[in-house]
Amino acid sequence: MKNNIVLIGMPGVGKSTAGVVLAKILGYQFLDADLVIQKCQGKLLKHIIREKGVDGFVQIENDVNKSIVPEKTVIATGGSVVYGEEAMNHYKEISTIVYLKLSLKTLKKRLGNLNSRGVVLKDGQTLEDIYNERIPLYEKYADVIVDEEGCDIEGTVQQIINGLNEQQ
Repeated sequence: MKNNIVLIGMPGVGKSTAGVVLAKILGYQFLDADLVIQKCQGKLLKHIIREKGVDGFVQIENDVNKSIVPEKTVIATGGSVVYGEEAMNHYKEISTIVYLKLSLKTLKKRLGNLNSRGVVLKDGQTLEDIYNERIPLYEKYADVIVDEEGCDIEGTVQQIINGLNEQQ
């Protein structure tokens, strides 16, 4: 049974913030997959990326996410989780996947230094590059797509709930 909700989307869309509020409203647990990765590795994301490289980090992220077996939990994932096919197939089996979507223009306003955030960027990649690369993956895995443009947190959470109700 799919009694979990997985939030996917670009860094800065508010997966963790919306996830906490959504979990409270639904009476679910909340889990931040990036924090699980940091705990498993004993390091901050940016240090893991620096030490293991992008491909090494993506493999660690995939391994950690595919091993998460929650019950009645809202899971906020890292923006690069969609590169891990095993993790995404695992989540697809046990969860409703919600893609939180924002325009590139809004993301650029929200995000500061991408490297200090622990964002997975290959050498020479820009925010626009990863945005264009990831959008098709987010759309591929999403059961529900929430366009957050112009929404505050309450509006985003309400859209998520509406989308979940339409899935049932």
